[in-house]
This record gives sequence, C-alpha cells and structure tokens, in this order.
Amino acid sequence: MVPALRELFMAGGVDWTRLGCLGPARAAKFGYDGEGFLSTSQAVGQHLPYLRRYARALSGSQTSGDAYVQATLEAVIQDPSVLETGASTRIALYQLFTRIWNSVAVNGQTGGGASGPDHAVERHLSQIAPMPRQAFLLVALEGLSEDDAAKVLDVDVPTLRNLVEDSGRELAAEIATDVLIIEDEAFIALDLEGLVESLGHHVLGVARTHSEAVALAKAKRPGIILADIQLADGSSGLDAVNEMLRSFEVPVIFITAYPERFLTGERPEPAFLIAKPFQPATVSAVLSQALFFERNAKRRERRAS
Repeated sequence: MVPALRELFMAGGVDWTRLGCLGPARAAKFGYDGEGFLSTSQAVGQHLPYLRRYARALSGSQTSGDAYVQATLEAVIQDPSVLETGASTRIALYQLFTRIWNSVAVNGQTGGGASGPDHAVERHLSQIAPMPRQAFLLVALEGLSEDDAAKVLDVDVPTLRNLVEDSGRELAAEIATDVLIIEDEAFIALDLEGLVESLGHHVLGVARTHSEAVALAKAKRPGIILADIQLADGSSGLDAVNEMLRSFEVPVIFITAYPERFLTGERPEPAFLIAKPFQPATVSAVLSQALFFERNAKRRERRAS
C-alpha cells in the first residue's frame, strides 16, 4: 500500500487495512487498486482536518468529535457511493457526517482510559447539538454558503436562516464571563479584545508571554481562555495553558495560523481551534460552543451535588 493511503486513513483513525477486505470492485470504486491510490481518497483527505474541526466544536471534545469522523470514513470505505450525491466532495462528506451524527451513538475510545471526569463521549451523547447550532457552525465556523449549509442539513434556505437566527438567540442567552487573551501580536490582541467585549464578556487582560499569562490567571481565574500557540519570545501558549490547567479547569480556545497541525487525529489535540486570519463570526461561534459545554457541565455538577 502506498504511503499516501496509509497516512490518510491512519490520520482519520480508520483501519486502512480493511480496504483489502472490500473486494476489487468496491476498492476500485473508492480509488484503491492494490498498487496505487486515486482521486477520491485524496479529495476526502484534504477535507478531513476541517471536518474534525467541525465535529470537535459540535461535540465539545476531540475524543467524541474524532469518533464521529472515524465513523464517517468507515461508511465511505464500506460504500464509496455514499459520496455520489451530485454535490462537491466536501458537501457530500458533511452530509454523510450529519446523517451519522443525527442517527448513531458512536462509542469513542481514548488511549489510557477515560478522557477526564466528565467522560467526553457520554457528555456529548446526552447533549446532542440541536439543529440551530449545527446551522450556525456550518456558516460561521466552516464558512459554507447558505445553499451549501442547507444541503448539508437537508433543509431549504429559508429554514436554514431561521435556524441560524435561533442560534443567535441562544448566543445572546450565554452568561458573560471573564476572558484571558494570550496573544503576542498587538493588533490581533486588540481585535480579539474588542470582539470579546462586544459579545458582553470582560477581558481580564492580554498576555504576550507564557509567564505573563500564568501571572494573570493567578491574579484572577478566567472563565475562558483565548490562546495563541506560538508566542513572540519563543514561549508556547499551549505550555502556558497546560500549566494553568494543572491548578484549575477552564475552557480553552486555541488560535493558530497552522490549524492543520492540530487537526490530525493522531494525538491529544485541542477541541476548540480558530484559524488565523479569523472572522468575528468564527470567534463568536467557537466561544459560544465552549461556553455552552462549560455551562452544561456546571449544571450537571450542581444537580449531582
């Protein structure tokens, strides 16, 4: 098997060796002929990082989101014709994902046991994202046109618009919180600060380095963190966040110019990720999702106590 095929399916968390069990007709239809690897799998592969981004934002965790992406790829391997919908490969892939999302409880697995006290997959299954948030994320996070987003959700455009409006009302109902921004580029930090405050939140401060971020978090615990990954002094926003998470739990959104590096599905990766340059609607959508899961986790804790 050629390396490109191995990389595609290992990155997707799929047992690529199963291609050999599909039989010549199915394997050829998928694009694998036993020697080489054709355009279908390449076309699917280029959209996988973004499908993971969407799945993680919907579910609130890497584990759960990646499990649904894996189930989607398994379905393609079993029957490549599921992508023959007349739409582009990306839209057909998102349509398939949506059908699986809305109909199947995927049992995600993590290396080394449960993924924390809230068991991310179980949390997701009890909080299936309603259609308004799916519509909002498809438009705001994934950048789909109204027509394409409507095709993914199998609704007409007027219905899609109503769903996005419903999500806007949900956004407005979010509880304001204190936000720590870790960003070394002054103009980007200023944009983030203004955007966060326009959404009704309070900015605790802006940190340019690892040490500044930790000091600000110690002075007052943030309700959410927006963190760049590579900082100006060579320090890491990822390391700063990991240090803080050893002392307290807080939702984190990472911001990076290289999102594909953190959407491989091959290791522990962020659940919430924003690509630079970002659109205000994207920040709003991801911030809303992170706070949604945090708010529901706190409600469950109160009920349990």
